[in-house]
Amino acid sequence: MFKDFKEFAIRGNVVDLAIAVIIGAAFGKIIDSLVGDIIMPIIGAITGGRDFSNHFLGLSKAVNSPVLAEAKKRGAVLGWGNS
Repeated sequence: MFKDFKEFAIRGNVVDLAIAVIIGAAFGKIIDSLVGDIIMPIIGAITGGRDFSNHFLGLSKAVNSPVLAEAKKRGAVLGWGNS
């Protein structure tokens, strides 16, 4: 069994997957920073200084809190903006 895994790893599939995971994680942080630090502040300025950090849509009836952090504790929410 170990011999089969070693042959699989040597062919490059595992190495390619590891590289893709690392690049994906780095790209995710870049996109988070772009949205949180550049795009959302510009949209906030265009909309008259509106703060989007507490805007969300509750996806269940148990979500009845107006605060995003509390709503996440009560159930599924679809939040947008910088949180």
